[in-house]
Amino acid sequence: MKGTNLGEFEELLLLVVLILQEEAYMLRIKDEIKNQVNRSVSMGALHTTLARLEQKDFLKSEMGGTTNERGGRRKRIYELTADGKAVLNEVKEMRVSLWNQVPAVDLKFSHA
Repeated sequence: MKGTNLGEFEELLLLVVLILQEEAYMLRIKDEIKNQVNRSVSMGALHTTLARLEQKDFLKSEMGGTTNERGGRRKRIYELTADGKAVLNEVKEMRVSLWNQVPAVDLKFSHA
């Protein structure tokens, strides 16, 4: 697996694609990020990052069928590859391991 380091936004996109399954196309991904993490993402940033994840072999995409609501235009549907699923598992295990090592402290900050 090449390029196993994931940035925070790359990880977020992989997770959203995994959640959306066959509904993982650009506009739906953008909306899901806004709904799930209250983060606005430009279409340009989304397109660039999805392309980079495909280059890393973490995602693959194909054109879906035409739809009347899109005036006969097709959507590009994204799907995680085996490497994409593996890298997400690696990241999850690393984060869990780190969190398990944090001393039992109150992480809530009081505002005086």
